[in-house]
Amino acid sequence: MEKQERRWLPPRLAVTAAIVAGVAVGSYGIATAASGSGSGSSSNSAAPSRAAAATNAQRPWGPQRSDETPLTGDALAKVTALAKAKVPGGTIVRVETDADGNAAYEAHMVKADGKPVTLYVDKAFNVVSVQTGMRGPPARSNGASA
Repeated sequence: MEKQERRWLPPRLAVTAAIVAGVAVGSYGIATAASGSGSGSSSNSAAPSRAAAATNAQRPWGPQRSDETPLTGDALAKVTALAKAKVPGGTIVRVETDADGNAAYEAHMVKADGKPVTLYVDKAFNVVSVQTGMRGPPARSNGASA
């Protein structure tokens, strides 16, 4: 018996190339999704949507901390209503307990102009302060620092 040589026929090359391309494109897609650096489409590329602003604004605060709990039920409804009243046109990113001691609850938001803002609310559902920008002690509504 003679040994047949393995022949790389065009169909085999095409299948191999398709598999390699699929793995490469899939890996790129997974890496892009994991890093959050994908590009979204918008009907008006000059003005980002609120959803895009909310997604981008999540980065200043980072992910949900393990020592802070998302609010639910009545507390969520009350803090959300206060946040929307204090920051008109803003988009809420998340509402949670505050582990830093600034207040009992906090609402992370994005203002209409795209700037991050955090609203601090006490247990009696009074607004303690509104902090624009990043972390640091929030200014109290009476002018004193926390």
